[in-house]
Amino acid sequence: MAETARRVITLDGPAGVGKTTLARRLAAELGLAYLDTGAMFRAVALALGEEAPAWPDERLAEACRAFSFALRGAGADTALLMNGRGIGPEVRSEQVGLMASNLATKPVVRAFLKSAQQTLGRSASLVVEGRDMGTAVFPDAACKFFLDAAPEERARRRVLQLTEQGQEADFEAILAQIRTRDEQDRNRAAAPLRPAADAILVDTTSLDIEGVFAELLRGVQTRCGERAEGA
Repeated sequence: MAETARRVITLDGPAGVGKTTLARRLAAELGLAYLDTGAMFRAVALALGEEAPAWPDERLAEACRAFSFALRGAGADTALLMNGRGIGPEVRSEQVGLMASNLATKPVVRAFLKSAQQTLGRSASLVVEGRDMGTAVFPDAACKFFLDAAPEERARRRVLQLTEQGQEADFEAILAQIRTRDEQDRNRAAAPLRPAADAILVDTTSLDIEGVFAELLRGVQTRCGERAEGA
């Protein structure tokens, strides 16, 4: 195992593909801590505000140094803390997601959070989900997955999720936001969204959660081999 981490399993993919639900469940199944790196970007974006991407790099770097992250617990009960406080549902809105995507285009922010994520990986074995975990942050991870689905299917799932939470959801607006985030994530200069060369690719468009989870377990138990069995 590389010195940068203990035992790490990465799940990468675009917005709305189900990474959070699946990573939490996989972490619970394997008894590992769960790290939602998207929540780190969202929390920083919310704290800094919508104008932050326009700031000079020096100001952004100084602002980022005010943030620290920690994990508490394991499995689905893992809590991500920023500056000692839990990151709550306020970061989960579509607006904050777009703010985070805008902020993620700034290399100075990505460098800060990459270092913070690698520090967490040295402190605990993880199932970690994000956009570039298997390519940039944990390139030597024991097992890597890249999840994808058609934008329309991801928008449909998001509408269903919001509706179940009692919130209003406009399919066309959500689809447009997903396409905007895809464009930013896949074409940014710093660590663009793409599968790692050794990632297991899973197209979730026609699979339900149970089907995708079965694919993840199969990958951990077979292709990832002995490296996925021990710390």
